[in-house]
Amino acid sequence: MTTPRTAFLAAPALMGAYGLIRIADGLDGDHGPGVAWTAGHLCFLAGLAFFVQGFAAMRTMAGRNRLSTAGFWTATAGAVTLGGQFLIDIAVGFASADRAEMQELFARIQDTPGMLPVFYDFGPLLFFVAQLVLAVQLASRRILKPWAPVLMLAGTALPLVDKDLIPVTAVLLLISFAPLYRGRPSPRPETASA
Repeated sequence: MTTPRTAFLAAPALMGAYGLIRIADGLDGDHGPGVAWTAGHLCFLAGLAFFVQGFAAMRTMAGRNRLSTAGFWTATAGAVTLGGQFLIDIAVGFASADRAEMQELFARIQDTPGMLPVFYDFGPLLFFVAQLVLAVQLASRRILKPWAPVLMLAGTALPLVDKDLIPVTAVLLLISFAPLYRGRPSPRPETASA
């Protein structure tokens, strides 16, 4: 079992590894199927496990109040749906001989009622929104720097512009999480009740 401090390093690092492998995988003009596709997705899945561990620690640092508890469970639900999406991607990669076959299989899967909102649209969004909620709470308690939530928000938006920016997102998270893996942060004396 890793420590929460390790989780705050490992989660963004594995996300960044996924992004770099994804870029390398696309150098031939296509992403997947193959070893790089699978390896990248496995990195991200491992990163999600570390993110959930980090979210639990963030909840504790925020005082285990209602908002931090809701943030933790919402972020965890988002991580589960993101994990589901990445497992689907891995399965599609294994079942397909080439990119065209992958796209056909993805289309069939995404046509299944509920798949798009749960695993591709709304579900994964919970992960990023709740992470931001937890970060704002820690910034308000001066555990994270005041600009950390802004960096996280920017990092969340970057892959929407271009997925090749995922490694930049990972760097922004590493910068934001720095107080959490450098030392043992402790909340301000007053208790939060929101």
